[in-house]
Amino acid sequence: MNHSKLSSDNYHIHISARQKLFDLKLKEVWEYRDLIWMFTKRKFTVYYKQTILGPAWLLLSPLITGLIYAFVFGGIANINTEGVPGILFYLSGTAIWTFFSSSLMNNASAFTSNAHLFGKVYFPRLTVPIANVLSSAIDFCFHFVPVAVFLIYYILAGRVTPNWAALALLPVCLLHLGIMGLGFGIIISSLTTKYRDLSILIQFGVTLWMYATPVVYPLSMLEKGWMKTVLLINPATMPIEFFRYALLGQGTIDPFCLTVSWITTMMIALLGIIIFNKVERNFMDTV
Repeated sequence: MNHSKLSSDNYHIHISARQKLFDLKLKEVWEYRDLIWMFTKRKFTVYYKQTILGPAWLLLSPLITGLIYAFVFGGIANINTEGVPGILFYLSGTAIWTFFSSSLMNNASAFTSNAHLFGKVYFPRLTVPIANVLSSAIDFCFHFVPVAVFLIYYILAGRVTPNWAALALLPVCLLHLGIMGLGFGIIISSLTTKYRDLSILIQFGVTLWMYATPVVYPLSMLEKGWMKTVLLINPATMPIEFFRYALLGQGTIDPFCLTVSWITTMMIALLGIIIFNKVERNFMDTV
């Protein structure tokens, strides 16, 4: 067999600057799905590799946060939880919000934290934001463990009745928030390549966003007025209310607002990808 001659016609890879903003190259992203999984595993293992308790923090963190919320908002502020046991109400809210906020925060630094990698080798840049969302989804599975334990206990005690028909749609709810976090995250990441001080504000902004979302209180506690209107406009409100509606059997679902939230989410994701593609062409000159 002659190995001295290789045909260059069999493989042809052409790498060039993107000319179209809507050139999403989703087929290419799919072809690099193994790389997405590698990035996902790397982020998970590196983050917990040099910790004392390792992934156990994923169980302890939401549990401690839920207990603090139950003490402050349920015990001191005496906020009504629609008949749901306080600890379960706050644990579920913490779990779903942490998934969304981590998807957003991880992608808010997608360019700056991976500049060393982007500048050395070519691969579809969207693989990194997608891997960040998948990593947050793995974290959510751990966060959900204490929620599941308390949920089973209160179901057996007859104090909670999930909406069994809606439970099958929980993955859609996670997809909704994951796409939203990806969209907002890559928009912020694209802007911080030039305006670094935005990264200082993002953590503060996400905290404010949490209090403008029914995470530590139910939407039903607000009467009609401007405050409730603001919450309904918030695209994160309906998926979080739906999460509780399916899981705990309590929640305020407005089909119109849920539809608007989905439309807003897809528009933000599309806008984020457009900006991401544009900044990708020359971000190494500004990072």
